[in-house]
Order: sequence, then structure tokens, then C-alpha cells
Amino acid sequence: MSSVTTEGIRVSVKPSYWPERSSPDSHQYAFMYTVEITNTGQEPAQLRSRHWVITDASGKVEEVRGEGVVGKQPRLNPGESFEYTSWAQLRTPFGSMRGSYTLVRPDGRQFEARIGEFALTLPHSLH
Repeated sequence: MSSVTTEGIRVSVKPSYWPERSSPDSHQYAFMYTVEITNTGQEPAQLRSRHWVITDASGKVEEVRGEGVVGKQPRLNPGESFEYTSWAQLRTPFGSMRGSYTLVRPDGRQFEARIGEFALTLPHSLH
């Protein structure tokens, strides 16, 4: 799990292995992750885009950029949260993810809310 706050926006992530979408014999390991974005600050903010850095156990890095999250660009007033679940696939039984969300304030100021690094691990693969 990871939880980081940037400019009043807290991003918490809980990852888990997804055996139903995985095929270890084919070197395909799927991981779900649930993200909760909470505005703990004093100003509203709207999520505009995402940037993920996904690293597998062999050091292969994949970067993913796009608008919004799960097709949405949530606007969070102070005290509000938005939660969603997504997934990623690796070719190794463990790896990690980190990244950032670009948010904008009502006055047009943009900032990056950091997504702290979290591990993606096949249960019982690390001792």
C-alpha cells in the first residue's frame, strides 16, 4: 500500500494479485489496484490526467499517460474522495508502480499529485 499527500490531495493505493486474469505459464501476471483520491486541503481540484511508471522484476519500464482515470475527470471539493479500481499486467511475478495525477485548481493553476511507489507481488513469491 502507498499513501502520499501533495498540496492537500491524498492518493492512497491498495494493490492485489488477480489470479483470474493471470497465466503464470505464459508469463502473464495481472494485478488490480484500488486508488482513493481525497481532497484534504482547502481548495477544490479537478483531476485532468494520469502518468504511471510500471517496472517489472527484470527492470523493464513502461510508462502510461492518458486523460482522467477510468474515463472520468473527477472534481473534488474539500473533504471529498473519489475511488476507482484498475489493473496492470506484468511479465514477471513482481514489480512496482508509481506515478502522478495532474490536477487543476478553479483559478487554472496546475499541479502534480504524486502517487507513491507500491509493490505488485505474486503471493508467496518474495520471502
